[in-house]
Amino acid sequence: MKNDAVWLDADIVRVDDIAEGVRRIEFAAAVPLPAFDPGSHIAIRTSIGSGHAIRTYSCLPDAAPGHVAVGVKLHPNSRGGSRFMFGLKPGDKVRITTPENRFDLSWRAPDYLLLAGGIGVTPIYGMAQALMAQGASVRMEYGGQSLTAMPFIDPLRTLLGDRLAVHPQDQGAMIDLDKVIADLSVDGELYICGPLPMLEAAKRAWAKSGRSTSRFRYEVFGDTGRFTETPFTVRVVGYDGEVTVPSDQSLLDALADAGIPMIHDCRRGECGLCAVDVLNHSGEIDHRDVFLAESEKREGSKLCACVSRIAGGAAVIDTGYRP
Repeated sequence: MKNDAVWLDADIVRVDDIAEGVRRIEFAAAVPLPAFDPGSHIAIRTSIGSGHAIRTYSCLPDAAPGHVAVGVKLHPNSRGGSRFMFGLKPGDKVRITTPENRFDLSWRAPDYLLLAGGIGVTPIYGMAQALMAQGASVRMEYGGQSLTAMPFIDPLRTLLGDRLAVHPQDQGAMIDLDKVIADLSVDGELYICGPLPMLEAAKRAWAKSGRSTSRFRYEVFGDTGRFTETPFTVRVVGYDGEVTVPSDQSLLDALADAGIPMIHDCRRGECGLCAVDVLNHSGEIDHRDVFLAESEKREGSKLCACVSRIAGGAAVIDTGYRP
């Protein structure tokens, strides 16, 4: 499935370490980039091993006019994207898309609750700026492994003052999801970006509160699962042979490399277009998407190929296509 983003050549113009294991990278494209709304992201063509892959990163609100900047966390279990990004330096050239937005603010709520976990702060930072500029009623809860690993704390404190609460895990601080949701007005909206366990906990708390699902907006990064990435193999109904999925590649990309057509769009486990039927499997399914319902994940008959994996072993899948 195609989108409206346009691919452009871009130069790296600035690289800064902004927190422990987090780097800010600023790009200047071949033509000045248009202004973008909070929650926007760009795609970047990365080199991984002998091939290429597409990775998406949220746009930061502090780039120079006509430029775009992203924040990248170097993940210990990286599939190669963050390692590639951390190898970039000023003067390097890459291919990026123009910004697009699937996590936009509604601008309809009487008050807003922003929740950020770790590098998930990148889209939330721009939302906080935009909401404060409009005089909106907003509160932000920001969790992370430690203060040194949490970017943008100082500018967020300057911006939000006592509307910001910081929760470093190494100090035993945790977000009380039930309380912060209860403090939100009946028609208030929640915007969250963070690791999958945080998102799932927030979803449960929101459902328990009895609030409308339309006022719960989220974005997730698909690199956190219950298991460390290990190679696995799949057989695809209607195709001969076996496809090996390395630890640093997604099932979606491995299928594409093998010439097996797939419909896909978000590459973040949100849209469900790349979901395949799992007919049997010898390793446990590591669901990393936010599209499938919990009952579907427990059943284990489907898998979102862009982010989810088999934790070792093998599987037989059906993509719905026939050669």
